Amino acid sequence: MARKKKSPVIEKNNFKIPYFSILGVLFIVILFTALWFPLNLERTLYVPLTPQVETTVNDNAHSSVVGDGIVEIVNGKSATVTESSDVPEDEIVKDELDDIVDDKDNTVQYTIVRGDTLHDILIRYNVNRNDIYQLTTKFKQLANLRIGQQISWTTDDNHNLLTFSWAISSNNIRIYEKSGDNFVESSETIEVVPQDIVIKGDIKTSFVADARKSGLTSNEIGIITRALQWRLDFRRLQVGDKFSVILTREMHGKSLSNSQLLGVRIKNGTKDYYAILADDGKYYDINGSSLSQSFFRYPLAKQARVSSGFNPRRLHPVTGVVTPHNGVDFAVSRGTPVLSVGNGEVVIAKYSGSAGNYIAIRHGRQYMTTYMHLDKILVKPGQQIKQGDKIGLSGNTGRSTGPHLHFELHINNKPVNPLTASLPISEGLTGKSKKAFLSKVKSISSQLNF
Repeated sequence: MARKKKSPVIEKNNFKIPYFSILGVLFIVILFTALWFPLNLERTLYVPLTPQVETTVNDNAHSSVVGDGIVEIVNGKSATVTESSDVPEDEIVKDELDDIVDDKDNTVQYTIVRGDTLHDILIRYNVNRNDIYQLTTKFKQLANLRIGQQISWTTDDNHNLLTFSWAISSNNIRIYEKSGDNFVESSETIEVVPQDIVIKGDIKTSFVADARKSGLTSNEIGIITRALQWRLDFRRLQVGDKFSVILTREMHGKSLSNSQLLGVRIKNGTKDYYAILADDGKYYDINGSSLSQSFFRYPLAKQARVSSGFNPRRLHPVTGVVTPHNGVDFAVSRGTPVLSVGNGEVVIAKYSGSAGNYIAIRHGRQYMTTYMHLDKILVKPGQQIKQGDKIGLSGNTGRSTGPHLHFELHINNKPVNPLTASLPISEGLTGKSKKAFLSKVKSISSQLNF
């Protein structure tokens, strides 16, 4: 029997070449190559635009001039490649208000407001993450913090948590102390006598000095300056200006165990500034409007790839030494506009060592942002900046391995992760909350008269 001959059409289909699959593979290879080569630091070493960094290359390296900068092309692996260094030579000058916010005794007192969790609060103040995990994991009841309750804690100079206290009520305090690698809980029941007091004073030298003379504690002064930090520059108060404060103090015998600011009025020239405590634990002006300022999360018009994240305990890949990376690096090309994330005052704008062209902006009393390795600075020290203003252009100045923007956020003079930190929200009161607040204002404002 004769063998049946295969159809030529079927034979052709069996050997059909998968052109689309081949094209897809080629596209992926080309895309991978294009993305990988600029990041290969063993092939390309960038030298900063400002010639203050020593870079070692092998004998086979050759250079080409690009504008005012030099790009070294390295053929071998003997080049010494250094990661970005983000340590400015210039320190931000502090004043007496910074000393109060700084909490130099490493003790912080905090009042719980709506939306707070203990984890977020302690992260915001840069407390050791391992200590936070141990504390919140072992003592689940700490998830039950309530608005208006006060907590306080003490750390060492390395941000390790030593003690934590939680005032559940006026006479019931729970204390958590570090013992070895664990925390031990104890409770303290005290008889306290709450007292509502009014303190008034005139500015004769400075707010801090005169507030202390009037009887206010450093913690109470700190609460006042933080409540009004977006409305009033306390450094510009003049002789003859006035302040009036209402607060509740809880006395344990003759000792002050706790205090809560109910309201404050500061008269600066012809203007009055108020901060009144609402039921949500936050302070508002006498109309129920927010005293806070919102922040942008990113200092760029568009989000960019993060090339190096925030890591205060980073192990340097070259030296093997723990070198904190106190900010976030955004991979942007040279000349990208850099924006201020909030309203503030420029305190530094200059070339500053390994940080290159460097800008520091103070936002109120608690917040500071810094911008490093800029190609160009567009602002001057002392200049008032609005949120979204263009302050500079990204670059590669200082000690840097390539064009990028290094951005830092400091809260209470401590660096925090700007991508995850809890930032203030500018929202006023509405509805029933506002009605209740305005009723409270009537009784308090009459007591704040001079």
